[in-house]
Amino acid sequence: MADTTATPAHYSFFEGVERNFDKASKYTRFEKGILEQIKACNAVYRMKFPVRIGDNVEVVEAYRVQHSHHKLPCKGGIRFSMDVNQDEVMALAALMTYKCAIVNVPFGGAKGGIRINPKSYSTYELEKITRRYTSELVKKNFIGAGIDVPAPDYGTGAREMSWIADTFATLNPGDINAMGCVTGKPVTQGGVRGRQEATGLGVFYGVREMCNVAEDMAKLGLTPGIKGKKVIVQGLGNVGYNAAKFFSQGGAILVGIAEYEGGVYCETGIDLEALVAHRKATGSILGFAGMTDVAESGKVLEMPCDILIPAALENVINASNADRIQAKIVGEGANGPLTPEADEILNAKGVIVIPDMFLNAGGVTVSYFEWLKNLSHVRFGRMDKRFTENVNSQILNSVESLIGKSVNEVERKMILHGPDEVDLVYSGLEDTMIGSFHEIRESMLANPGVDMRTAAFIVAINKVGVAYEELGIFP
Repeated sequence: MADTTATPAHYSFFEGVERNFDKASKYTRFEKGILEQIKACNAVYRMKFPVRIGDNVEVVEAYRVQHSHHKLPCKGGIRFSMDVNQDEVMALAALMTYKCAIVNVPFGGAKGGIRINPKSYSTYELEKITRRYTSELVKKNFIGAGIDVPAPDYGTGAREMSWIADTFATLNPGDINAMGCVTGKPVTQGGVRGRQEATGLGVFYGVREMCNVAEDMAKLGLTPGIKGKKVIVQGLGNVGYNAAKFFSQGGAILVGIAEYEGGVYCETGIDLEALVAHRKATGSILGFAGMTDVAESGKVLEMPCDILIPAALENVINASNADRIQAKIVGEGANGPLTPEADEILNAKGVIVIPDMFLNAGGVTVSYFEWLKNLSHVRFGRMDKRFTENVNSQILNSVESLIGKSVNEVERKMILHGPDEVDLVYSGLEDTMIGSFHEIRESMLANPGVDMRTAAFIVAINKVGVAYEELGIFP
């Protein structure tokens, strides 16, 4: 059977982003030249470098694209994948510019990638490739706390970021802000608590906020709130797993999971942790007791649900399968999981698509917090945690004295608790996602007939355009 998630070979991800940009730019006040500057990729660095792998020398192809310099540093992840190419990296860099603008993170957009299959290399070989890539970025001044700050992406994680930070620090002795050259690092290396789950948690916060708008839910024939809504998640990677976890904890019913080996579906709900344990034991999510196995992963996306979260790779919903999507809400957990053609089909069906450039911005938001931590050289909460606890204790004692009653031990601990770093990170992320959602919704209401993606682009273009005007770079 043919793969229904296949996308035509000629499809250009970057051109798809530009199409969405052009669609939204008509609703802005900026002249053509400024719009062309916002849309253009400012710098594209394509490199090839040799690395000895075993007894052979391999030439590795890699990229770093800086889409916008309207604010510095630039910011964007680095992915390790055989699908990495210039078009993809340019598109993802552009989305990063708009994403940062939407969530009010003061970065320009960037993206990087190394065209390898990380599963084909040992840890030592991956370290050599990552460190050599970093040294190439240093040579061309494409990395630094005030220049360009990478982060994890598909195929990379905290381990790779620690290699990048160490390599940069070695090549820049005496730079006290060297650890700020990259985010997503281990906490022991200057990382921030809450970063690993940030993108998935941001997806949950964004979808939850939309579900709390009674007017929008009524149009979909749904009740307000996240509780009881049926959710399908594609991907059990970092984003998909954490999104599924937070949806389950929030009272939603996880009815489907799709992975590369296939998918599972159960209308009454899936025990996520038990499924993950089953996969670790067997190497597959298939064959899990009580589930309906779906051999073709893409078919899971087409099964009944209220909310669909594609949280893997791009272009999985396209012209060939969009008309079979049954979800009423599609939340883009991944970058670019819908093609423009799929967007048009789903919008015509009345489906609300929450765009990636907003919904998966949790990662860059918390990366921003990590960057701030690295530049300030102090952990969040260190200065005020104990003070807050002491003040709360005095207030509680006064209240108990006035009313003549004491709270129980569980309530006492909750009231007295001063914020730890992870509490502040979660709070900052929640506030960011809620505020940004309502900015986009207000843009929709101000421009009748536009979908949420177009509204998000309008918000982003307006913010970047104003920044360019204020820079005074157009004589």
